[in-house]
Amino acid sequence: MNRTDFLKTSALAGASLITDPVEVRAFITRKSAQKYRTAVVGAGWWGGNILRCAVQAGESKIVALCDVDTRQLKKTSEELTKLTSDQPKLYRDYREMLAAEKPEIVIVATPDHWHPLVAIAAMQAGAHVYVEKPISHTINEGKAMVKTARQTGRICQVGMHRRVSPHNVSGMEFLRSGKLGKIGMARAFVHYGGGAGQLTPDAEAPKEMDWNMWCGPAPLRAFNPTMHPRGWRNYLNYANGTLGDWGIHWLDQILWVTEQNHPRKVYSTGGRAIKKDSTDAPDHQVSTYEFDDFTAIWEHRTFGANNAEKTHPQQAVGVYFYGTEGTFHMGWLDGWTFYPSDSKKAVIHQDAQLDKPDDQNIALLWTNFLDSIKTKKLPVCDIEIGQRSTNMALLGMLSMKLGRSVDWDGSQIPNDPEANKLLSRAYRGEWQYPT
Repeated sequence: MNRTDFLKTSALAGASLITDPVEVRAFITRKSAQKYRTAVVGAGWWGGNILRCAVQAGESKIVALCDVDTRQLKKTSEELTKLTSDQPKLYRDYREMLAAEKPEIVIVATPDHWHPLVAIAAMQAGAHVYVEKPISHTINEGKAMVKTARQTGRICQVGMHRRVSPHNVSGMEFLRSGKLGKIGMARAFVHYGGGAGQLTPDAEAPKEMDWNMWCGPAPLRAFNPTMHPRGWRNYLNYANGTLGDWGIHWLDQILWVTEQNHPRKVYSTGGRAIKKDSTDAPDHQVSTYEFDDFTAIWEHRTFGANNAEKTHPQQAVGVYFYGTEGTFHMGWLDGWTFYPSDSKKAVIHQDAQLDKPDDQNIALLWTNFLDSIKTKKLPVCDIEIGQRSTNMALLGMLSMKLGRSVDWDGSQIPNDPEANKLLSRAYRGEWQYPT
């Protein structure tokens, strides 16, 4: 989405700021567009955020909510009654929901390891899909998702909303204008405060939750209270830690700004130097991505805050682009800032424009999704774009597991059978790995 396209949709973006139910209903009644039969799979916190934007856009009839935890179904269903008169049916199995409701749009907001199977099934059932990032747990799953989108002709948008956030769009334009000079290096990062933590014993899964279905195609392990509803990102059977969660957003910014599709070589190192809790994801990690004419670096730490680069009270986050004319920081809550090499020149800054209550710009991305469905043009965060950015994170994890660097040609790891085995993983039980 360029600046002109953004300005055209900015009025609708303001709808996501509406929090009073009466105002929401009044806004929706002003809309006269087609109502798409819409369902969400994964009705927790983030699925609710996306669903709220879908309702407020006024072009969806919410026909179904699906989640393996009935508590989340109940909570989201009750919240929906404040925003719409729709009465969605509740499901615990997405396959039953797709067959019975035949939705035209499916929001996939499950834990990462479920994204491929649900998104593929939805597209094969005829639905357009909005899938959260990262798109997959392994690289070959992402290939299958792109293949399905192209075979079915369905629109598949990935939830990388920073590609439409106003300050990210203007920052990209600033960088592509050449005002930073030639970019030789980029460093993306996120640093959390915290400490070692402590072990939490495994326990019986809550009675309201189908734990076997939650694990699905991934390994079945004992339930741990720190995993659900939001802690699963730091359990590597189901996600890819901080690199897979936060990293994809900022590595995507690097690909977007530089107009690159993939690195040619990746090396990553890290581990658990401090954490002593029940998770198994790295508590620190550094990944280096070698491109033809610049180098990109990712780094994260979850045990010590970075006050020197803090962008708001909880985190230091963003990307530094280093060019011949200065340094540019693409941030989140604090917008972007350009620091010229010439000390006589003024620092340039633009504030962020973010929607409440989550300081994201999901509404803009949803608008682009709807426009793509109507025009049959690829969305701003098409599944293939999401695949490339997801691959950046997954290649970093793959390199760390191998303990060495890997080459990458955009599709496979050339002449490296050991590494290529890690592009997939075995599925459990009844679940068939997508091809």
